[in-house]
Parts: sequence; structure tokens; C-alpha cells
Amino acid sequence: MGFGVTYAQTDATPADGEPTETVSDSVKMAEEAAAAEKAEADAAAKAKEAAAMEASTDGDEDVAEEQSLHQAIKKKFIDGGPFFMSIVLICLILGLALSIERILYLNMASTNTSKLLDEVNSALQSGGVEAAKEVCRNTRGPVASIFYQGLDRADHGIEMVEKSVVSYGSVQMGLLEKGLSWISLFIALAPMLGFFGTVIGMIGAFDAIAAANNISPGIVASGIGVALITTVSGLLVAMVLQVFYNYIVAKVDSIVNEMEDASISLIDIMIKHNMTK
Repeated sequence: MGFGVTYAQTDATPADGEPTETVSDSVKMAEEAAAAEKAEADAAAKAKEAAAMEASTDGDEDVAEEQSLHQAIKKKFIDGGPFFMSIVLICLILGLALSIERILYLNMASTNTSKLLDEVNSALQSGGVEAAKEVCRNTRGPVASIFYQGLDRADHGIEMVEKSVVSYGSVQMGLLEKGLSWISLFIALAPMLGFFGTVIGMIGAFDAIAAANNISPGIVASGIGVALITTVSGLLVAMVLQVFYNYIVAKVDSIVNEMEDASISLIDIMIKHNMTK
């Protein structure tokens, strides 16, 4: 009697219409996903590198532009003639130095005259002339200095106070206008030097024409172009200094008007408090 062995066989075949999935398909899909991720990473790296290169190129262009501007100014300075151009440059430097000094001085000399008058009035009511003089000592500016001179002569009569205020006002006005004559000199001197350099350059151009014995457009144009650089430089310096000069003059006029109005108000206050004879 034989024994029959029966083996069970599992049918792994899927039903009709269902997708089949094997190990090789899974590996293939994983490789495709990895390849896609690598491609995205490479694209991002290339984009970042391109952006860095573009930024570096822009920076190099800016540096080149700055260097070209500097070189162009230097070339024009040399072409205009170092001697005349140096004198024009000195006029610009000195004129700007004086203008800045005057602007700082005038801004420090500005005073709130209304507040100062109120403080002097209160001091005269509470402590008399000495208290008012102390207020003036602790206040900077030409108006306070004029007030101090007027109060210091309060016991000599109203006429002496008025003379003192007027005289010391003239002194303060002279201090405010100090240096303006030098600025106006540089304003007038800079274009004159420019024109003088142009005339010298024109003479050199005509000498070159005479030496070549030919009126060549190249010789005439180059000579005249170089000669006119000094004129342009001188006019530019004069225009810049003229702006500062007009501002300073306007500031001086404003302070002088405040000095005059405040001086009249001081005399009225002193008369009101019977501080003068």
C-alpha cells in the first residue's frame, strides 16, 4: 500500500485586472526616485552657483566703474595742466574750509532771543541788574554779549546804554562776518585762474599749429579741449563756493536782525524796571 503525498501549491497569480508588483519593479521605482532627487539637488546647486557668479560679476562691474570714474577725473586733472589745476583745487579746499568754519560758528551763535529776554526780565524783577548779568554770562551768542554790555552800563544812563549796545553790536557783527572776504576772494579767483589757464592752453595750441604748419582739426580740437578744462574747473569751484557764501550771508543777516530787535527790547525792559537814570 503506497502513501500518496499531496503538495499544496499557492497560486500567486493575481486576479484579472489587478496590477502585478515584483521586487524588480520596486527597485526600479526606488532608483527612479533617487535619480529625480539627485537631479533636483544638482539643479538647485547650479542655480545657487549662477546667482553667486552674477553677484560677483555685478560687484566687479561696480568696482570697475568706480575705478574708471577716478581715473577719468585724474586724467582730466592732468590734461588741464597740473599747475593751474592745483591752484584751482587749493582755492576749493580753502574756500570750503572757511565756509564750514563760518557755518559752525553761526549755528553756535544763534540764540533764542525770546527766551533770553524772558529770563533777563525775570532776573531783573527778582535780583536786579547783577542777576540779569549772570543770566547773560551763562548764555552763549552775540545777543547775550550785547545784553551784558548794556546791563553793565545801566547806572550810566539810558543814552550810555544805547551807545554801548550799538557799539558792541558793530563789534559782534564784525565777528560774524569774519572770513567772508576770503571766501569772496576765492569765488572771484577760481574762474580767473581757469580763464588764465585756458588762454595759456590756447597759446600752446596755436604754437602747435604754427609748428605743424597745418590747421589740422585734430591739433586744434585737442589743444582747445585741454585748455577749456581749467575754465570748467574754475567755474565749478566758484559755483560751489557761491552757494555756501550766500547761505552764510543770509545767516549773518538773520542774526544781526535778531540782535537789533533784542537790543531795543532790552532797553524797553530796563526803562520799565527803572534800571537807568
